[in-house]
Amino acid sequence: MRIRGFAPSTPCWVELTTSDPDRAAGFYAGLFGWEIEGDRFMLEGRAVAGLARSRPDRPEGWLTYLATPDLDETVGRIRSAYGRGLSHPEHRPDARSSIVTDASGALFGLWESAGFAGAQLRGEPGTMAWSDLLTDDTAAATAFYGSVFGWTLTHEFGSGEWLTEAHDSVAGLITGRPGARWQPSFQVSDSAEASDRCARLGGRVMAGPVEMGLGSYVEIIDPLGNPFAVTAPVHRPVELNVAYNDIIGMELIYGG
Repeated sequence: MRIRGFAPSTPCWVELTTSDPDRAAGFYAGLFGWEIEGDRFMLEGRAVAGLARSRPDRPEGWLTYLATPDLDETVGRIRSAYGRGLSHPEHRPDARSSIVTDASGALFGLWESAGFAGAQLRGEPGTMAWSDLLTDDTAAATAFYGSVFGWTLTHEFGSGEWLTEAHDSVAGLITGRPGARWQPSFQVSDSAEASDRCARLGGRVMAGPVEMGLGSYVEIIDPLGNPFAVTAPVHRPVELNVAYNDIIGMELIYGG
């Protein structure tokens, strides 16, 4: 599905920083079918993620960017909530970005669109599904993101905890991990097949597969040591029956 824009404070773009872009490009081409065009991973001619070479002011790994209509104002709110701004606003083609941390040190980015809003495809294999915040301090995380973005913590049966804005899930929350970091998840057709392919390409499975609601979730490390996740839908048969009773008449009964 083609995407033209993102609501404020939602994950809109992910970018991999690495000392070996060529090797990274080969791995993700084999795993997701991505192609490289400049500093972007492309799928079906649409941008799905970024690729950057390592530099002193930014650690290696996947970085999740949150959309903002006013980058400077959002950086100010982050600092007021005891987060940090790690980079000056960077001008990119049709966008401005900045790298920040939350109060616990989890690194993420801010993305202010000036024509390029972020990922141009979603909802199909090889595209960004969502991002998770991994943390060992749920209270600190909800306090920070609630203060800066207005997010709250919700518990959804069968699919864990989610950071939510106005009843819409924004990002997953994975607890019980040392430290704090953001991790992107990419959609695949079959998580077991993607795990096998990852191993053949030199990566390794770190955890999973685990069923989360209607999806199967696997955490992976690429050959360069960068963690990310893949998720695949789990298809369950649904039985639909029609019944009649004297009180409500015709009714549909779901089973399976």
